[in-house]
Amino acid sequence: MTLGVGGSTVEQELAKLTDMTEGTQPISHGEYQARIEKAQELMTSQDIEAIYVDAGTNLYYFTGTRWYASERMVGAIIPAKGAVEYIAPAFEVDTLEGFMVIEGRVNTWQEDESPYELFGSVLNRMGITAGNIGIDESAAFFIFDGVRQAHSNFEYVNAKSVTATCRMIKSETELSLLQRAKDMTLEVHKAAARILHEGITVAEVEAFINEAHKAVGIPSGSYFCIVLFGEDSAYPHGVKSPKALELNDTVLIDTGCQLQGYNSDITRTFVFGTPSDRQRELWQYEQDAQIAGFEAARIGAPCSSVDKAARDVLVAAGFGPDYAVPGLPHRTGHGIGLDIHEWPYLVRGDETPLAAGMCFSNEPMLCVPGEFGVRHEDHFYMTEQGPVWFTKPAHSIDDPFGYEA
Repeated sequence: MTLGVGGSTVEQELAKLTDMTEGTQPISHGEYQARIEKAQELMTSQDIEAIYVDAGTNLYYFTGTRWYASERMVGAIIPAKGAVEYIAPAFEVDTLEGFMVIEGRVNTWQEDESPYELFGSVLNRMGITAGNIGIDESAAFFIFDGVRQAHSNFEYVNAKSVTATCRMIKSETELSLLQRAKDMTLEVHKAAARILHEGITVAEVEAFINEAHKAVGIPSGSYFCIVLFGEDSAYPHGVKSPKALELNDTVLIDTGCQLQGYNSDITRTFVFGTPSDRQRELWQYEQDAQIAGFEAARIGAPCSSVDKAARDVLVAAGFGPDYAVPGLPHRTGHGIGLDIHEWPYLVRGDETPLAAGMCFSNEPMLCVPGEFGVRHEDHFYMTEQGPVWFTKPAHSIDDPFGYEA
């Protein structure tokens, strides 16, 4: 039996887990203010008069205000010069103010009034009557369309050039939160591997992983969870009717949590039982690709170079080419932070230069439909000296969690 896989129970493993959040520091008021100032510098250099950030992770990133997008317009206007102001339904003001870190005037609209008309009125009061207005790239089309129809005197541009440029470079506090979230999920992975037994269902493992994330200090549990056994593991995001676990099945578990909004996202692939020669072969090809991608990550190199390095390993082994299966059917990695997938991306065509503070998943999955799949997913961040792992890659197919390392 693979070392660290099976042999325990749900009750035993949950009892071993403890809260791992002690000592974590939240993003400070000063850091939120510095983010706004950086955004304003970018707006000035790009000739953008103001940006609108919608409810969601952009609003949270710049103002510390947690709010989730709905059919009602809730967000903030960040002008190139001056203070941040909010737009919200009148009945939500007290609640919204309770969530604010960066305080600001709240401009309200009643249910029978237009928030889009209000948007333009706020800009006019700020002294902005023409020019480029950036709209949050994640805002629903109906918000953009409503604003555009109400105020055709402005030129509307994608705010991504401001929002993404700010968010893709993580601060030391952000790196610390990301590190702790990943440490927590790795402990959950170890516990999940130990509860496996023949006949256990995907639903049972997912339920355990959710409770295990709660046990390590995340009240909401797992942010997401993918559990796949046997041939099902060849399909990156699962199948409609997952199978129960059988002896010698490949096991793929991909899960994560959110710590103060910052995401973990780790995948481990191993064998429940005794690995076959084929399982060993593909497991190692996948890890070789993952390591090649990591070693290609150098300051100033394009993001695409990491994808190429990982993909070249699998193509040389006879898989692919390009996105063909058997092979690697998707990008090698994605940025991560407040969104589980964010800019930039480790994929062909993304020529963004790698810079210190960028954070990525590294997961060049090897998919062989009809047999099984292998995904090793760990994350790294860039420093001036090169890439650094948040979590180290799996140790070996016989000892994936490195108990005898």
